[in-house]
Amino acid sequence: MKKLFAEFFGTYWLVFGGCGSALFAAGIPELGIGFAGVSLAFGLTVLTMAYAVGHISGGHFNPAVSIGLWAGGRFPVKDLIPYIISQCIGALAAAGTLFIIWSGKAGNAIDNTKAGAFASNGFGAFSPDGYSMSSAFIAEFVLTLFFLLVILGASDKCANTNFCGIAIGLALTLIHLISIPITNTSVNPARSLSQAIFAGGEPLSQVWLFWAAPILGAIIAGIIYKTLLQNNSDE
Repeated sequence: MKKLFAEFFGTYWLVFGGCGSALFAAGIPELGIGFAGVSLAFGLTVLTMAYAVGHISGGHFNPAVSIGLWAGGRFPVKDLIPYIISQCIGALAAAGTLFIIWSGKAGNAIDNTKAGAFASNGFGAFSPDGYSMSSAFIAEFVLTLFFLLVILGASDKCANTNFCGIAIGLALTLIHLISIPITNTSVNPARSLSQAIFAGGEPLSQVWLFWAAPILGAIIAGIIYKTLLQNNSDE
């Protein structure tokens, strides 16, 4: 249960900090943090929670990460469903908190006919810069694949794991710097689901892509690392 609570709180912080920065701080005229600030916020949530609770649960905070670690032989299949449920509940709880805060300002309303509604992910007309479904799928697939390669490599017992959280946090920052204009950046099915549920409409109908692409990318990354990159002394 401690592991599941760690995943709950870690995912809560990721969604609250990352999506909260996009909702509240990105667009303030002249003072807003913009894409770069939101990217950094997502990276910082993972970095801080990796050191806060990573030693308890492994610090996944993302269903795709759990699945990728399983594919790479680093995580038992029996723990997959409990971890994913905890991550999704944490993400939903954070989105609910954000919604309560968001609703406290006069005039704030979720317009699910526009891209990025309530920090949701999307493609086509719901991509921040109008990228197609195929572009969104490729971006999410490739970025999640490399995210998992960083995680698997940085957490390898042959690596200097003292800096593991920093490498993973910076990788997530870079991922957001690349892909916010494409999909508003997911690489995390729980994060996508939580925002889409509150946004509703087309963002919710598109959420399948932000489960399928990251999970597929994570599985391929796990297989690549296990078969091509992992030192035989690890096994």
